[in-house]
Amino acid sequence: MRQVLAADAVLLGFARALRAAGVDASADRLHAFLRAVDRLGPAARSDVYWAGRLTLCGDRDDLERYERVFRACFEGAGPSGRRMPAAPPPPRLRTGFAEAADSASPQAGSLPVASLAGSAEVLRHRDLASLTAEERAQLHRLLAAFALSGETRRSARRRPARRGEVDPRATVRELLRRGGEPARLHRRARVVRPRRVVLLVDVSGSMAPYADALLRFAHAAARGPRTEVFTVGTRLTRVTRELAHRDPDLALAAVSAAVPDWRGGTRLGVLLREFLDRWGQRGTARGAVVVLLSDGWERGDPELLAAQMRRLHRLAHRVIWANPRRARPGYAPLAAGMAAALPSVDAFVDGHSLIALERLAAVVRGADRA
Repeated sequence: MRQVLAADAVLLGFARALRAAGVDASADRLHAFLRAVDRLGPAARSDVYWAGRLTLCGDRDDLERYERVFRACFEGAGPSGRRMPAAPPPPRLRTGFAEAADSASPQAGSLPVASLAGSAEVLRHRDLASLTAEERAQLHRLLAAFALSGETRRSARRRPARRGEVDPRATVRELLRRGGEPARLHRRARVVRPRRVVLLVDVSGSMAPYADALLRFAHAAARGPRTEVFTVGTRLTRVTRELAHRDPDLALAAVSAAVPDWRGGTRLGVLLREFLDRWGQRGTARGAVVVLLSDGWERGDPELLAAQMRRLHRLAHRVIWANPRRARPGYAPLAAGMAAALPSVDAFVDGHSLIALERLAAVVRGADRA
């Protein structure tokens, strides 16, 4: 029984990674996936692959995301930057499932608990600052499959729809085309689109253990059409263009060359004022979901940071602060910068692990408000 529960935990972690990548793996689809794997048995990797592909994917766009996440979780081979083939993977699971297939009998359908120790599910809960080189490489593959979209809003634009208000112009044109004969009413509805997402990533010395993973998270987020990324330390640097590279390693190399203040101090108040004066007031932050990924250490005046956070809060739709230190036992927001900023923060979340970043993505989508 314990082995079955451990196997289910891995499959549930795989489904959560799919949701973080943008696949609509609903509860009904997840239930169908678990039933299919239970019927087939999880020893053969191809069985798990097809069970998930046929139950968890809802449209054509989900297939490429599914390929990336499955390979990152179960194969250990990262995405190559090109579109994944539609053919099934090789016949045996690696990263936990292969050992089970070799040691279990043909009738056995459960996984030994020991074989799950190095799985992606265990990695999801590990602190990003304590990962080994091998775990960090697997983390990079999982982060490459992320997707980040802002909370949806109704646009002023309208498009043809089956339900909604009557479109008088289209209806009159249809009547004229038919010579005045009766015709069906044309309708229109407002377009729903995600809000802009703005990421401010702290690259100061105190954030050095987390900066690489957070920038890879930002790289995955920057694939969206309405995402802006800035780094903050002693200077403010817009790195959206550098993160446009498809390959994460090339993107981070470009960011490294563009950012002059790696592992320096932190001037959050001054840089937030510069961001608002140069970018935010002109529309980048207006109505957007603004995410600050920082531990809140501030070398400048906390009152300046508090004033700029109030200004940001008036402009943005939501202000979210992800702090990697928040998950540590006994943590309290006593640092002057963090204490000054919190009154203007709508959501204060962890940012220390992969599962924390998945929850952050859900908060950005507005799942905590639904």
